[in-house]
Amino acid sequence: MAEEIINEQVRYSDEELQEFKELILEKLKAAKAEYQTLRDRMTQASGNDVEDTSPTFKSLEEGALSLSKEESGILAARQYKFIQNLEAALVRIENKTYGICRVTGKLIPKARLRLVPHATLTVEAKEMLNKK
Repeated sequence: MAEEIINEQVRYSDEELQEFKELILEKLKAAKAEYQTLRDRMTQASGNDVEDTSPTFKSLEEGALSLSKEESGILAARQYKFIQNLEAALVRIENKTYGICRVTGKLIPKARLRLVPHATLTVEAKEMLNKK
């Protein structure tokens, strides 16, 4: 009695992992540039702050500047987390565990990984966790 061989892929091939690595490295480069821009905006490294000018600015303008710095801080924090997630994805590529759902153990579809290269869940697993 011959056993049925299931031809289900358990991980992505080295060639496929290399393709994802290149995609992630591109996104990582862009994310780091955006993060630096946001940090510069927060610290006013460009020199467009009101601190070195006379105090004739209206409080509304100062409030808008403060809000802008606050928004930049929030965006910078989100960008930093995105960078960390991309770097973690690179580690998973090196470990050859990239693209494997951490809940189901199934391969995450390539289309999803191209859109969200740091994904660790299939859509079905994410929906399942969101229902809890």
